[in-house]
Amino acid sequence: MAPSKITEIDLENEQMTQEYILKNGGSNFLEKWFGWNRSIPPHKLALFTRQIATMTHSGMPLLRALEILLRQEKSKFFKKVITNLADNVRGGNPFSGGMARYPGIFDTLMVNMVRAGEASGELDRILLRLAHYQEKNLNTRKKITAALYYPLIVLVAVGVIISLLLLFVIPNFQTVFDGLLRGAPLPRLTQLVIDSSQFAKERWWVVLSVIAIVWGIFRWLSRTRRGALFIDRLYLALPKIGDLLRKVSIARFARTFGTLLSSGVPLLQALEITRQVVGNRHIMVSLESVALQVRDGEGLAEPLRRSGVFPDLVTGLVEVGEETGQLAPMLNRVADSYDEDVDHAVAALTALVEPLMIIFLALIVGALVIALFLPIIEILQNLSGS
Repeated sequence: MAPSKITEIDLENEQMTQEYILKNGGSNFLEKWFGWNRSIPPHKLALFTRQIATMTHSGMPLLRALEILLRQEKSKFFKKVITNLADNVRGGNPFSGGMARYPGIFDTLMVNMVRAGEASGELDRILLRLAHYQEKNLNTRKKITAALYYPLIVLVAVGVIISLLLLFVIPNFQTVFDGLLRGAPLPRLTQLVIDSSQFAKERWWVVLSVIAIVWGIFRWLSRTRRGALFIDRLYLALPKIGDLLRKVSIARFARTFGTLLSSGVPLLQALEITRQVVGNRHIMVSLESVALQVRDGEGLAEPLRRSGVFPDLVTGLVEVGEETGQLAPMLNRVADSYDEDVDHAVAALTALVEPLMIIFLALIVGALVIALFLPIIEILQNLSGS
């Protein structure tokens, strides 16, 4: 009966995972690239994995470890999840089968690594490797999101300042100009700002509707295969940011693939799992083609090179790893190298973005101030000339 039970769990895992990917995959930039918008925060999931790995590695039974974690958990939702995991193990079912019932929390990578650990009898070692993998990803995510905070805060500040000026400050200037100029035409820049203010005040619902429609179209496109592919290609084509995102994806590919292979997951299955978590639809499609070529009997390095996504450094190291039988360690070295590149790219991007944001804010506010003072300067010149 055991084989049929595992097969049913596998089928359920595959179906639920695909439904989750279709529902959420490609719809949210931060979720795809950095793992945001999860029902369980990434840092809590990494801590859960580390704790259970430490306890099982020290010789504690898995069920006992789950019961200890259950007592100390504060989140009602995660408490329920751990309860169900413990009940599943208590009933004699595999730990991976219980995890597979929550594809929104435990992704295919985690489920398959645990399943490989159960099959090999080295679950504690696999859990330690998984905890290390999650902590590495979490560390990279923290650095990137920290770099995103500053430009996001500046953009929000610019939006608030412009909205306040257009809705409350500029209409008062218009009244002053009407009294002083007595029908004389305003400078073009000033007239443009006045018209914009009047439109925003009287047709604010049009502005909000346009924003909502554009956002809705973006969301709809990101949920379609072609739309998501186009958007992800656009991300990679962005100056500086595209290079950073490409390095993040390559680092995640190498780290995930290497971790799966060293955990005993078969190459083709590891490649398929890696394809799903790499974070970019364009790279996912390329890896799908790579998987088909590997399935037809080719090695890994040459299909990766032909995909045009991976640099020569990566394909060269993969080729050396295949020739020496050290593919998993070589992939982990690639991941370490690209993690360092990501750190440097984040630092360079932060150093570039900060002055650009300041200049952008100064130009926007400065243009509005100049537009409002141009008529006053003309009035003073006319008075001095007369």
